Amino acid sequence: MTDRFRGKVSAPDFPPGLDWLNVERPLSLAELRGKVVLLDFWTYCCINCLHMLPLLHKLQEAFPQEVVVLGVHSAKFAEEKCLDCLRQAVQRHHVSHPVVNDRDFLLWRAYALRAWPSLVIIDPEGKVIGVHSGEFQLDALTQAIRRILLNYDYEGKVNRRPLSQQAPAPPDSGSPLSFPAKILADSKGGRLFIADTGHHQIRICSLDGLTLNVIGSGEPGFANGTPDKAQFRDPQGLELQNSHLLVADTGNHAIRRIDLQGGYVTTVAGTGEQSAGPPNPGVSYRTALNSPWDLALFEQNLLIAMAGSHQLWRLDLDAERVCPAVGSGREGLDDGPAPAASLAQPCGLALRGRYVPFVDSEASALRRWDMTVDTVTTVVGKGLFDFGDQDGPAGEALLQHPQGICVHDNCVYLADTFNNRVKKLDAQGKEVRTVAGTGSPGRATGAPLDSEFWEPGGISSDGSRLFVADTNNHRVCVLDPRLGHVSELAIR
Repeated sequence: MTDRFRGKVSAPDFPPGLDWLNVERPLSLAELRGKVVLLDFWTYCCINCLHMLPLLHKLQEAFPQEVVVLGVHSAKFAEEKCLDCLRQAVQRHHVSHPVVNDRDFLLWRAYALRAWPSLVIIDPEGKVIGVHSGEFQLDALTQAIRRILLNYDYEGKVNRRPLSQQAPAPPDSGSPLSFPAKILADSKGGRLFIADTGHHQIRICSLDGLTLNVIGSGEPGFANGTPDKAQFRDPQGLELQNSHLLVADTGNHAIRRIDLQGGYVTTVAGTGEQSAGPPNPGVSYRTALNSPWDLALFEQNLLIAMAGSHQLWRLDLDAERVCPAVGSGREGLDDGPAPAASLAQPCGLALRGRYVPFVDSEASALRRWDMTVDTVTTVVGKGLFDFGDQDGPAGEALLQHPQGICVHDNCVYLADTFNNRVKKLDAQGKEVRTVAGTGSPGRATGAPLDSEFWEPGGISSDGSRLFVADTNNHRVCVLDPRLGHVSELAIR
C-alpha cells in the first residue's frame, strides 16, 4: 500500500508568467508541499470537464486542509484562451478553487496529457502518483486520498496550514439576469421565457420585458413545489406544452414541468443524479439522465439534447417513458442511421416539419435528423477539431462551438457562441452567413453587423423578431431582421 500511494517522479512546477484566477498571487508546488494536490486539466467547453467540477468541490470540502484542487485550463477553442472569457466561465460554473490559464499548453505538455479532462494526483512530497483521464468516481478517489494521507500522516508529513486564496465575488452586472442561457419566445401568449441560469431560476416576461413571474427560490437544489420553494440547478432548455413549461434542469440531470397557471414545479424525468454507464430506456422519473441541455416538442414526444451522453433522447409524455433516439453514445461526427450515428455534445435543437436541426457544439457542427427515414446528416462541420469563423457554402462554412438554434422564416438561425455572432443557414440549406455580431466580445447595439455579443447561448423567434440570450453580458437582445437593428431588451 505504501508503494502504491507514493509517487516516484517529481511533478513539473507551474511556469512563470501564467495568469491565475481565484488566488491573490501565482502559486508554486514548493509551497504546497505536505498537501495532496489535484491538478484538474479542463476546458470549459467540455461537458465531461463540467461534470467533474461539483465532484472536485465535494473533495475539497471533505479534505479542506489536506487537499488542494488546482484547475489547469488548457483551452480547446480559440475563444477559451482569453483570460476574460475564462474568468466568466469560472464564475458561471461556480468554480471556487484556484485556476491557472494554460493557454499555450505548457503544463499540458509537461505532464504529457492527451485528453480532457485529466486529473493528476501529486503526493505531499511533490511526486506524481498517477493520472486519470475522463470522468472519475468520487468514492474511489476519496478512498485513494484517505490512503495517501494515512501513509504521510504516519510519517508526520501532512501540511494542514490553510492555503491563502481568494475567490472574488462576481461583479454586479446591474442586470436582473445572471448568465441567461436559453430563451423561448411565445408569440401566441405574448410571453418570453428565460433560463436565468446563474440565478437557478426561470423568469417569465412579456415580450417587451415586463417580468410576470419568477420560478425558483434562487438557491441551487432539486426540489418541487411552489414558485418560491422549488429549486433548479443551472437550468437550460425550455419548451411549451399547452399550459405547462418544460425545463431542461441541466445541473440536476432532470426534466422539470412548471404549471403556468400557478407556477407549481414537478419532475417528469430524471432522478436528480447523473446516469452512470450505458444509457437505458425506462420509466421517465426513475431513469437517470446525463446533462439534458435543450428541448423540442414533437406531438406527444419531448426531444432532448442529451449533451452528457452525446445523444438525442425521446420522452413520451403520455406513457412516461424515456429512451435514446439518436446517437450511439460515442463522441464523434459520423452520419448514417440515427441509432448508429455519433454526436458530439448536442446543446441545441429545433423543429422544421419532420426534420430536427441541431447543433453539435464540440464538433462546431450543424446536423439534421430526418425523422421520416431516421437518419442523421451533417450540414455544417468537419470534425471535432475543425472550427473557425467562416461564412459561405454550407460544406465549407466554419462555426465555433454553437449552442443556440431556432427556425425563423423557414431559415435556421444559430447562436454561434464562441464566435460571438448570430448566423443564418438559408431556406435551401446551402449558404451560411453572419447576420449579427462583429465576432469580438462586447455590448454594442444598433446595426446588426456592428453589434456585439459575448458567448450567446440561446436564440428564439416570435415570428417576426429574434430574441438572443447574450449569456456573458447577462442580458437579452432583440434582433429585428426587417428593421435591420439589434437592441437590448429592458428586463423590468
